Amino acid sequence: MNIGYYPGCALHGSSVDYETSVRACMKALDVQLDELEDWICCGATAAHSINHKLSVALPARNLGIAERMNLKQVFAPCPMCSMELKKASDELHADPNLCAEISEIVETPLVGTVDVWNLIQVFQSVGYDNIAQKAQGKLDAFKPACYYGCLLTRPPKTVNFDDPEDPTSMEELLSKLGASPVDWNSKTVCCGAGLTLCDEAGVARQVHKILQDALDSGANCVVTACPMCQVNLDMRQADAKKLGLAQDVPIFFLSDLVSLALGLTPKDLDFQKRYVAIPNELQKA
Repeated sequence: MNIGYYPGCALHGSSVDYETSVRACMKALDVQLDELEDWICCGATAAHSINHKLSVALPARNLGIAERMNLKQVFAPCPMCSMELKKASDELHADPNLCAEISEIVETPLVGTVDVWNLIQVFQSVGYDNIAQKAQGKLDAFKPACYYGCLLTRPPKTVNFDDPEDPTSMEELLSKLGASPVDWNSKTVCCGAGLTLCDEAGVARQVHKILQDALDSGANCVVTACPMCQVNLDMRQADAKKLGLAQDVPIFFLSDLVSLALGLTPKDLDFQKRYVAIPNELQKA
């Protein structure tokens, strides 16, 4: 399988270990990633509140690059990036005048032929059963709390992926690989990462609430497909412990666990870059 690849700013910055994990996992699954040429920021977070046309033009330029490369699918591992790309695509389809104006702004004729996928959708395209057949080991030691956060399934009309309140796609995949996902209440609760710079105390309380819920539900780790969620839940645990968090909780990317089942090693996945140490029993399938 060959698909377009939009890493976004996070995977080339604060979450470079996510890109390491994603690339290693895709290689093991024989999925070739064709990175968009000269991609730019998707404009997430602030652009929409400052300039609406800019907030459409930024992701639209990336969609135009994908079209020029004759790509039919673009994989954006960051849920915020995939949501912004999908949202821009929807707006351009709904308003031909806006599409013509944005095409002129980004100096690329936009047709709307590109489908945007998140990480789980790539795994679904490969096929859960096919991934399980490729597995070299089982994730028997893992009892993950699958954490979708607030963006992977929302807004539902835009991302059109899984149940926005009670998604199960990660649990289904990890169960096929031998893990025992827990049932818990916080799988779609916001982790507060967007407030990191303006309300550290509030973010710490939110992280504590989420991680304690995971522990109380019997989990021995948390698994996510969002770089912002992973780094926030990982790096804020020292603060969460001051609020009463019972113990460390390893925070994995979904691609980490799939990679371990496929026979990759912690060194292949940059585990040494995590804030919370990963126990030996959770470093292999």
